[in-house]
Amino acid sequence: MISESHPLHRMFRGLTESTFMAELGVGDPSLVGYVSNLLASFTPTQAHGRIRDQEGRPLFEVARILAEAESAEDEERRGECHRHVGDFTLFWTGLYPDALRRLGSGTADGLLDYQRQGKRSYYLASTLSPRSDDRPVLRRLSEHFELCAFGLSRVRGELDKLEAEGPSQPVRTIWA
Repeated sequence: MISESHPLHRMFRGLTESTFMAELGVGDPSLVGYVSNLLASFTPTQAHGRIRDQEGRPLFEVARILAEAESAEDEERRGECHRHVGDFTLFWTGLYPDALRRLGSGTADGLLDYQRQGKRSYYLASTLSPRSDDRPVLRRLSEHFELCAFGLSRVRGELDKLEAEGPSQPVRTIWA
């Protein structure tokens, strides 16, 4: 995870706040903060495989993570899996919607509707989270999944503009 004091994290926070609050009129600091933290947490590609199976192998497919959630013996593990599915689907739906077809090609993920699954998973995570202070934002992510995905697409547009301005921008190395 990139620390909150890191310039990249601060840039994500600023772009997300600007886009969500100024362009979309979303004045929900906890929702906006969650989405900007999502960007920072998914920047290192290792975060995509944060959920591991029983043998410790990283799971990169939504269908396999959902199967892991269903086979989990405790609610906390199920909630963790569903939260990751929500995060994963929001990240890809918002930032790389054109890559979704390739991402699921040849796997069970090709049969999934990422938006519907993301909404469902955030809802389930909101009911299973052991931290009661996480539940409201997870519920709002479920309710406003499409808006958040659209907001992330706008953030991606801003990141692309920064990248076009020159190689001195920190974005160049993570989105290329």
